[in-house]
Amino acid sequence: MDLMEIYEIDRTVDFIHSRNFTRVALQFPDELLKDCTKVVRVLREEIGKLKEQIGVSLFVMADSTYGSCCVDEVGASRINADCVIHYGHTCLSPTSTLPAFFVFGKAMIDVSSCAASLSNYASNNCKPFLVLFGLEYAHAIPYIREELVAAASTLSGSKTKTVFHFAEVMCPLINPPDCHKDSGGLPRSVGDGEVSDELGVAACSRHTIGGLSWELPSGQKMEDYLLLWIGSDNSAFANVVLTFNGCEIVRYDANGNFLGTDLSQQRRILKRRYYLVEKAKDANIVGILVGTLGVAGYLNMIHQMKDLITGAGKKVYTLVMGRPNPAKLANFPECDVFIYVSCAQTALLDSKEFYAPVITPFEAMLAFNRGSEWTGAYVMEFRDLITASPVEVKSYSEEARFSFVQGRYVEDFDLQEKKEEENEGVLALANATEKALKLQDRSSNSLTKGTVQSGADYFATRSYHGLDMHGDNSMLEPYLIGRTGKASGYQHEKGE
Repeated sequence: MDLMEIYEIDRTVDFIHSRNFTRVALQFPDELLKDCTKVVRVLREEIGKLKEQIGVSLFVMADSTYGSCCVDEVGASRINADCVIHYGHTCLSPTSTLPAFFVFGKAMIDVSSCAASLSNYASNNCKPFLVLFGLEYAHAIPYIREELVAAASTLSGSKTKTVFHFAEVMCPLINPPDCHKDSGGLPRSVGDGEVSDELGVAACSRHTIGGLSWELPSGQKMEDYLLLWIGSDNSAFANVVLTFNGCEIVRYDANGNFLGTDLSQQRRILKRRYYLVEKAKDANIVGILVGTLGVAGYLNMIHQMKDLITGAGKKVYTLVMGRPNPAKLANFPECDVFIYVSCAQTALLDSKEFYAPVITPFEAMLAFNRGSEWTGAYVMEFRDLITASPVEVKSYSEEARFSFVQGRYVEDFDLQEKKEEENEGVLALANATEKALKLQDRSSNSLTKGTVQSGADYFATRSYHGLDMHGDNSMLEPYLIGRTGKASGYQHEKGE
């Protein structure tokens, strides 16, 4: 495939021309930066061939502020861009201010080998199949569908008939909430409107994940289907495994041309996420990491998290730092846990290298809502949490909470403060004795309480508080001249 086909130059030019955009930002991930100059040159040539000449300025954006799968509206705003053309892997999260057009790319795949592997596996199962795929393989789905139909016709004499349902790709054009223009007559992507026709009955629910959508007929649920994933073992696949953890899932690796059924590693992720939820329950200071500034609704999610955390009697801080890494988060040692508000594709951070756990907003709702129980359902999109019913923070003023991580009963700060207010002035001696008993052996199984309620309390207990400036001394000290030269040999050392 040539450059015109892979990067969909014709559709991109049509999008720019139909909307009269003059300042266009081209967002490339790191792995596609090698082609950015070629794409810009071809786009300029094709725009110059238009009858109605318009002055279009093209800007290449690299090293996005947050995840490369999200539209970098912050970077685009610095050049006053009218729109963003996003290339490569994407989460298709809705934008806040700018319209975006997505070019998924076209990854190589052996259609015959993929269809044969799926057909052979399906012949030994009686469940219906739902085919999901990475967006970079959307161009090959119609050909895979034809191969599967041809293979099914040869097996028409078998007792059981295998049924394949394919998800459809959502529209590659996203408008911000305040933009109500139509899509400019752009064709929809693979599979639009075909799922409900194949099922032959009225659909009752629509599911979306990773830029894909599909409908289920009335009376059926996801557990009734066997999921077939075509693509790599990336964040999009991890999203599918966690969201539909009750379904049987099989992955076809397009790079290695093999069908993988062992998902033990992915299932282990779910167990670790549950452990992080239990660990977050013992946190006293919580940091909210802003992982996006462009996905619509992120501010509402942050406010909802603040209300949830403060309602649970914990201290909360909001941190904006771009892409989080262990070195950045190590600057905030007072935080016991971090909540990462970002798109579903980047929400799962492997926090093994971090000093404190990093959890998702859904996990935070399980951790900080007293009395909540996890039913097995997992929500990756924070927009689904915003549209859900408001969370009621339950309070048990007379009960301590059992910590599975510490193996003992613990008492949260909101409960401590209430009791201190009631007992103030009446049980002063008992309170003083209680504070002294806090320094007991940590191996005991008695009731324990936290010791730090805020960042100021944390730094007050540290042995190192920074450089001692001696502000009471008003006399100026004479300055000293340091050594000059290279470390391999300073100037005063040359004569030695």
